[in-house]
Amino acid sequence: MSPFRAAEAGAALLLGLLLILLTACGSRLPERAFETRPTAHPSGGEPLRVGIITSVTSPVGGQAFTGTRDGARAYFDALNARGGLDGRRIEVETCDDGGSGVGNNACVHRLVDERRVFALVATTALDYAGAPLVSRAGVPDVGGQPLTPAYDTYPHLYGIYGSSAPRTGKEPGWGGVLYGGTEVYRWFAREKGVRTAAVVSYNQSASAAYARLVTRGLRAEGYRVVEEQVDFALPNFRAVAADLRAQHVDVLFDAMDTHGNVRLCEAMESLGVRVDAKVTNVQNWSSSVARDYARAPGCRDALRVTGASRNHQDTGHPAVREFRAAMGDRPLSQWQLEGWAAAMWFTDAARSCLAAGDGLTRACVEAYLNRPEGYTARGLLLPVRYEHLARPPATRNTCLSVARWQDGRGWVSQGEMTENCATVPQLGYRP
Repeated sequence: MSPFRAAEAGAALLLGLLLILLTACGSRLPERAFETRPTAHPSGGEPLRVGIITSVTSPVGGQAFTGTRDGARAYFDALNARGGLDGRRIEVETCDDGGSGVGNNACVHRLVDERRVFALVATTALDYAGAPLVSRAGVPDVGGQPLTPAYDTYPHLYGIYGSSAPRTGKEPGWGGVLYGGTEVYRWFAREKGVRTAAVVSYNQSASAAYARLVTRGLRAEGYRVVEEQVDFALPNFRAVAADLRAQHVDVLFDAMDTHGNVRLCEAMESLGVRVDAKVTNVQNWSSSVARDYARAPGCRDALRVTGASRNHQDTGHPAVREFRAAMGDRPLSQWQLEGWAAAMWFTDAARSCLAAGDGLTRACVEAYLNRPEGYTARGLLLPVRYEHLARPPATRNTCLSVARWQDGRGWVSQGEMTENCATVPQLGYRP
């Protein structure tokens, strides 16, 4: 069970919402259906082939999902520059599924059946329709982003945040129910002293469902909750902003896309509305904030982000410095760091097999992934575990990473993530 499953599931629901609303009709393969990196044959032996499936040309936008792919590629490039894995070069093959189930199945067929990749790494698929095929083939999928419930459903799939679910391949979680904690709401109440929260959503089922989940978690932590809903086609954000002021809201959560968040912040700016914290999720943890919120400096100053990985701007940490050096001058995002960590996870698993002298096999790699010890990617991740519990726990001690945006400094960490911890209730929901 991911310590941030509730937040991540909400992000997935909204992405699904955008797909439904922005897709005109049917499904087709994307124009750039398959992207394959050139094959390199090192002197140390045959390359080890891994695949990365990404919804590059999805209706959500060309840059929405590429961060994890770019981070993983950067890691493997750096690894190859150091001689590869025990003398074997890692050969990366990428596939753009276009954000559709048809395209995803085509990518799985291409990489697993035709190219015979040893593993998938850092999968980021809007519609992971090919997950059952990957699972049946016994191909480890390491460090993917859980935009769908696949990583809580199928064996051989290992999302970047971990899972405690049985993962029998029949239904997600426990009888179709997933669980997430209230640690985010506990942290803001404890550290910021906020007690009145607003949750803004669209009048659409997926957005409204996620808003209800956030509202439930907030109330479980003792907040007074102000629920706001806007029309997706014609949202009146000025009315929401005015009500936030009238209700004396301290902290603002949402069940909207980035565009909606920016428009809400601009409406708040025009009316002079301020909150102590405007909370967003890991997908928006990037250097584009200054550009996206250029016309809403007050709201921008209130931005906070939460997640399960170390702030990519935490240059005091050696693993972050290594990541940033490999990324060069490119704009950075948290998903890039998590893609880097996914590639490291796979590499460490493969190294463990070679060190044991048993040879590199998928079974050996999965034995490492299923260890009871949590994996941290040299401190970049909160401990990731796959536990396969028969019953979900009622409570859990969970930690979180928190950062605040500051102009001129970017994302500034708020405390050490391994110490931002609390024992919180686990709330069930159906994805």
